[in-house]
Amino acid sequence: MLGTQKTDAVTMMSYGFDPYLSSWSPYHGAIYAVMESMAKIVASGGDYKKIHFTFQEYFRRMTEDPSRWSQPFAALLGAYDAQIGFELASIGGKDSMSGTFNHIDVPPTLVSFAVDVAKHTDIITPELKQAGDKLVLFQIDRDEYDIPVYKDVLELYDQISALMAEKKIVAAYALDARGIAAAVSKMGFGNGLGVEISAEIDEEELFENQLGNILAEIPADALDGITVPYTLVGTVTDGAFVCQDMTLSQEEALAAWKKPLEKVFPTKASEDDAKVDSGVYKADSVYLCKHKVAKPRVFIPVFPGTNCEYDSARAFTRAGAEVVTKVFKNLTAEDIRDSVQEFEKAISQAQIIMFPGGFSAGDEPDGSAKFFATAFQNEKLKEAVHKLLQERDGLALGICNGFQALIKLGLVPYGEIVGQKEDSPTLTFNTINRHISKMVYTKVVSNKSPWLSQAVLGETYCSPASHGEGRFVAPKEWLDRLFENGQVATQYADIEGNISMDEEWNVNGSYMAIEGITSPDGRCFGKMAHAERRDTAVAMNIYGEQDLKIFESGVAYFQ
Repeated sequence: MLGTQKTDAVTMMSYGFDPYLSSWSPYHGAIYAVMESMAKIVASGGDYKKIHFTFQEYFRRMTEDPSRWSQPFAALLGAYDAQIGFELASIGGKDSMSGTFNHIDVPPTLVSFAVDVAKHTDIITPELKQAGDKLVLFQIDRDEYDIPVYKDVLELYDQISALMAEKKIVAAYALDARGIAAAVSKMGFGNGLGVEISAEIDEEELFENQLGNILAEIPADALDGITVPYTLVGTVTDGAFVCQDMTLSQEEALAAWKKPLEKVFPTKASEDDAKVDSGVYKADSVYLCKHKVAKPRVFIPVFPGTNCEYDSARAFTRAGAEVVTKVFKNLTAEDIRDSVQEFEKAISQAQIIMFPGGFSAGDEPDGSAKFFATAFQNEKLKEAVHKLLQERDGLALGICNGFQALIKLGLVPYGEIVGQKEDSPTLTFNTINRHISKMVYTKVVSNKSPWLSQAVLGETYCSPASHGEGRFVAPKEWLDRLFENGQVATQYADIEGNISMDEEWNVNGSYMAIEGITSPDGRCFGKMAHAERRDTAVAMNIYGEQDLKIFESGVAYFQ
């Protein structure tokens, strides 16, 4: 039944904490931590009435000095006051009083985590949607002690939720201590849109603490119907950020936002942005299956560390296949023998073998997917895979860790299990020398593979990537051969489909920006980006086609 059940429910989780406010007053810090976590749920389309909190507390070490005991007590009083005021409960927490090293103390820390449930159709994303829309600020009320007026906050959040339900709010952002300026910048980065700030907003307002307030994008023609009090912040534009006589381009703003951590966590290891002009390969014919099956069976082997088998099984089931998954057990020699026997039987009954993503054996020793490759070098499994491919016209697919397995086995680029040779293509560490996790764009540059029969040659597709060893490297002779044979199936590209060595798009620094390759006949296909993670409401604010139809193509090959 895996993959046949659908749900429109989503789990929402947010956090709130301002270390500067908490250092000034742990009591206020805890109150606003609770409210900030609430505001983020509301700004995302959630119902605050369903929220439950859990708190993470971290304070300086307690000693015999009585004053040191006041901070956690004040913070807990603040959190308790907020819970009573909002009529919402905390269901758990974690605390530590060990935040001291010599004379250095951590700031008084009470982080509020808010957990909620909603439907994916309720979700509002923060990126600006369209030039001409208006940005408005909804502000909470505070008393003379700078404590939120809880009743009024709840009423305001109810009104905002109602506007979202009526689709009058198309984007929203829960403001924090960094104020409006930081918020409009982040909202603009998503779709490359700018904001012209209203003349009524002065410089001080742009940067003042706005905890609990919500910034919302509303279409201009819907603004007249808004009865909730608001302040007009500005107008969404196609270009830069404009405030009075200051104009800041998207590029300048984005560079300033990225710069502080670039030396700590670099996003690029090289400034190389040379274009890759490799063209597309249009095959005269695609390998046809001679052994037709109405409902092909897919075998997905699972090793310790594999974590994409559920997504992969769901994708194949959705495409119309029957899926079998089995775990390779290795606690004892008998477990290994039994697993080999079970795997051999499963492969003999399958038409497709799919190596899923993850970190088999923790990518140790000596690099990723070695456990996968070692197991399938077993003569029985090796023979079973060869029979699947050579006698039953079967298919093989590997994604991420599975691609690494195909490479190590030799199924790509050779089309059979021959292992890696000294000059074979391989996958190695990303150029930034750490794990990357982001959406990537890949261009289909060959139609030779049955796996890509329903993708459009020359089109660019968007998929999530998550890997530490995804850099494709090969000698020039191999690169030339792969392109000449049409075995380079997909390449990293920008949104418009331009291929280059720019690490903004070629995220791991792969040679010739290669993301996926096939065997000579196209029936074995390995790629890095996770096409199996596409589904309804997944990455819903990432624009562009996300469905390569790999799984549908694989199933259709047998029908």
